[in-house]
Amino acid sequence: MADFNANSLPGSVLSTGISLKLQHYPEVLDVASKGIWYEVHTENYCGIGGIRLAALQAMAERFPLSLHGVGASLGGPEPLSTQYLSWVKALVDNIQPTLISEHAVWSGVQHAYFADLLPFPRTRAALQQLADGVHQYQEAIGRAILLENPTHYVGLQHEMHEADFMVELTQRTGCGLLLDITNLYLSQTNCGVDAKQYLDQIPAHLVGELHVAGFSADPVEGNRLLIDSHDHAPQEDILNLLDYALQRFGPRPVLLEWDDRIPALDDLLNERERLHAVLRPYLEIADAAG
Repeated sequence: MADFNANSLPGSVLSTGISLKLQHYPEVLDVASKGIWYEVHTENYCGIGGIRLAALQAMAERFPLSLHGVGASLGGPEPLSTQYLSWVKALVDNIQPTLISEHAVWSGVQHAYFADLLPFPRTRAALQQLADGVHQYQEAIGRAILLENPTHYVGLQHEMHEADFMVELTQRTGCGLLLDITNLYLSQTNCGVDAKQYLDQIPAHLVGELHVAGFSADPVEGNRLLIDSHDHAPQEDILNLLDYALQRFGPRPVLLEWDDRIPALDDLLNERERLHAVLRPYLEIADAAG
């Protein structure tokens, strides 16, 4: 299994994608936007058949798909579930996704699942624990994956800067990185992370995808604490930071995440076009360079 390198990304996903929501099916099959691709949460299609899987298979025949896992608990203290990994492997074999990603977090212990993406202190022991989880996942599916940076809401005692931690993870496992721009912006506001400095420390060839979403102010703390709500369009500050990342890395697959208060498909596609306007100049520069 080859290590991830962004230079091998297919042109079919060097564009702007959106989250696939079954409430938009089947009209989403007829979307004609050039270069559009779709992301689905892996766990929504694991170990199932029937109408939902048939709809996903129909989408896979027409568009590039990305599987984005939220439940593997790669950084947890125990080996990953073999049953879960067999479901993921079957899904990967079935739909042949162009991109596969997970989170650099933990979410379960001793058969208890917390349904959340929980960060951890970045220690050397935690790095090895996460690397073990990534190795197990990648070996099970036979593919290198992308790991997403977490959102931070409270400060923890760390031994390593997160950018260094993530880069070393790629060196140990051969995985790539999914940089969530909104997560970085929120971590900057909530915990003092320097988002641009973080981006500057990441080698471009490791970055396989960028995420953006809308955020919300905490109802009690207000703008002092920002929540990764995924329930409206990304704010201008997010688009500005995305532009900085594209200057740094060049064109990459960009995903508009929208998981709550989901708009009609036409409205979602209009927001996708607004986001694609940020990416388009970098695609044009790359095309001109040959």
